[in-house]
Amino acid sequence: MRRFVIALLLCLIALPSFARRTKIFGTVKDESGSPVEMANVRIKGLPILTMTDLKGFYTIYCESTDSVEVIYSQIGYGSRRRLLRNPGDSVRLDIVLHNSMDYELGGATVLGQKREATTEQRISTEALNNTPSTTGNGVEELIQSQAGVSTHSELSSQYNVRGGSFDENVVYLNGLEVYRPLLVRSGQQEGLSIINPDMVERIAFSSGGFEARYGDKMSSVLDITYKHPEKFEAKINASLLGAGAYIGWGNKYMDFMTSVRYKTTRYLLGSMDTQGEYKPNFLDYQGAFSWRPSRKWTIDLLGNISDNNYNFYPKNRETSFGTLNAPKTFTVYFDGQEKDRFRTFFGAATITRHLSPETFLALQMSTFSTMEHENYDIQGEYWLQEATSQEQLGVGTYMEHARNRLKANVYNVGLRFRTKATKASNTLNSHTLQVGLNWLNERIKENSREWEMRDSMGYSLPYDEKALRLIYSLKSVNKIHTNRVETFAQDSWRFNTKAGLFNFTYGVRFNYWDWNKESLISPRASLGFLPASNDHWTLRFATGLYYQAPFFKELRDTTLTNGIATVRMNRNIKSQRSIHFVLGADYSFRMMDRPFRFTAETYYKALSNLNPYSINNIRVVYYGRNIASGYAAGLDFKLFGEFVPGTDSWVTFSLMKTQEKIDGQWLPRPTDQRYNLSVFFTDYFPGSTRWRATLKMAFAGGLPFGPPHTDRKFQTFRAPAYKRVDLGVSYRVPLRWQRQQEAGVETARHHLFKNIWFGIDCFNLLGIDNVNSYYWVTDITNTQYAVPNYLTGRQISARFSIEF
Repeated sequence: MRRFVIALLLCLIALPSFARRTKIFGTVKDESGSPVEMANVRIKGLPILTMTDLKGFYTIYCESTDSVEVIYSQIGYGSRRRLLRNPGDSVRLDIVLHNSMDYELGGATVLGQKREATTEQRISTEALNNTPSTTGNGVEELIQSQAGVSTHSELSSQYNVRGGSFDENVVYLNGLEVYRPLLVRSGQQEGLSIINPDMVERIAFSSGGFEARYGDKMSSVLDITYKHPEKFEAKINASLLGAGAYIGWGNKYMDFMTSVRYKTTRYLLGSMDTQGEYKPNFLDYQGAFSWRPSRKWTIDLLGNISDNNYNFYPKNRETSFGTLNAPKTFTVYFDGQEKDRFRTFFGAATITRHLSPETFLALQMSTFSTMEHENYDIQGEYWLQEATSQEQLGVGTYMEHARNRLKANVYNVGLRFRTKATKASNTLNSHTLQVGLNWLNERIKENSREWEMRDSMGYSLPYDEKALRLIYSLKSVNKIHTNRVETFAQDSWRFNTKAGLFNFTYGVRFNYWDWNKESLISPRASLGFLPASNDHWTLRFATGLYYQAPFFKELRDTTLTNGIATVRMNRNIKSQRSIHFVLGADYSFRMMDRPFRFTAETYYKALSNLNPYSINNIRVVYYGRNIASGYAAGLDFKLFGEFVPGTDSWVTFSLMKTQEKIDGQWLPRPTDQRYNLSVFFTDYFPGSTRWRATLKMAFAGGLPFGPPHTDRKFQTFRAPAYKRVDLGVSYRVPLRWQRQQEAGVETARHHLFKNIWFGIDCFNLLGIDNVNSYYWVTDITNTQYAVPNYLTGRQISARFSIEF
């Protein structure tokens, strides 16, 4: 009897630990049926929460009681509550969140903290619609307005991040790294980006301190995920700068997207100083297909074909520059032409085995191929003179010639594994483990011929009494065939304490390259903290070792002797290295009963094994040797919020300094931009949501420059600041079903047209003459004059788009 009583007491004591647990799972979608990612799902009265994944799916556990209230919230949507009475072991709840201005502050605050707990920020795709764009590459132009990011040319979609060149930025599309053509210049020769804004579902961007799963670049990561349509959708658009068409369709078993885009900047280039016949034509076709034969398997295919042609027949140019006391004019009459062609192909396939809702293993295969031809023979006869006295400062002729050929193929095969383990208790405690392995094969062939002749006052430069010499010539015939092996492992650990919620991400990358037999190990870690005492704040710190393994352009060891350039492929080159230290904070608050967030970050990057480069006619030319060290340090600020109800706007301001040490001398890096101010503002006309205006502003400090084909120590002049304002105004045509809906009249479920927009864009609203680069004129006395090459002037463009 005594033993029975003791056993009974033990059972009664242990009974609560055997209480039944309930699993609650399902999906969260918006009114259009699209998944709502990173939505906050929590149990009322308990410190138990989770977030939806990229497909809107969630799973949460709690102890069964008489009633359980589940709360769903997301910034930009109204919160939803579901009350479960006497729930069983497993309950599925599929929720639809509706757009609303009635935010629940608690839920919105938790979500904001989650999204900013790491150095990666999510950028809404809504800003891609009806925004003035000069390049047609909407995603990259959106990135250019973020904190720590800058650009100095509206003709280029490339961007610099915290003192790094655009070659230091890595771009992923559906988890696969994408490449850009190698010969193309960062300007008017640029074609369309592989990223199609109409197909994008998710934009994630990190300007430093990024995770180990992102690979080997030194500055930033842009991670793009394409959407999976669940029904028919389509869009057509056209403007004076190009046109495009997109079709998407899907169900629970399969979906596909296809698009074609055309771009021509002929109208825009006509506003530049150099007059002539511009014939840029850029064509892009893209397709994506996804098949889900069962819950355990997914097969994804992606393909892109791009044909870029840039033809230019210059006629004349007249540029006025100088100061009020010393104005000058530069006049050129041209003969010749430039014909460039870049054909690229990208194909990818991913086979995913879903081992559980939180675990998968994926096999990825991709190939990138490019064939590039650059041809020009341009002769110019020029006069440089004082504008007031008409005194001639230089008269001469120059001729530029190039026959450059390049063919490259990059093959990639990789494995990805991801699993998430969650411990459901009174404290949040979860791990997300990711592991990856990649093998890359690179085959590149180059055959380049370039030379430049200059004649001043009847004398060929450089002047030699005994021989006719060119001021610059290059001959390069090279090919490489290399293999790389990359692997990484990382864990994200989220745990809750009395002090607050922590997000600790740590991992390591390993890289081996058979070209120089180099093995690299890159440890990285970041910590995010959401203090329990004040849920308005999010604090984070990140550090790591980042290597940038050289690609083809960095391997070209170029030596210039008496104007003759010789090129060899450097087998002794090493990867450039950067150690990141990033400390940041977010403060979420409400103003005018609308959500806002202020972000501040400070960073320091210790740079070593640097491969210096110079900018020659907007083309990056590397030394091909590790001969420098340096640093980049700065502050970034961003104010983000709904300055106008229902729209996203932001203001960013950055201070930065970057230098490198070459032969014992400290020099500003070519990206040493001391300050940068960007504004992206969206507004509706008073009393109407049909009229919409978008304002884009940029004010960035000038970059260092110097004479072409010279040592870096001579490239310490400063270009003027880059100042630009673009304004776009759009009008949404009122459709019949929309008018009925606004009047409260019930309408049919299906409509042919979803939205019809017409718009007018004013590029360079203030008509500012921004400098892109310089043409250097040398007279017989070896005096050099830097003649600015101005960018585009004020232009008006019309556009329209129809969504089905």
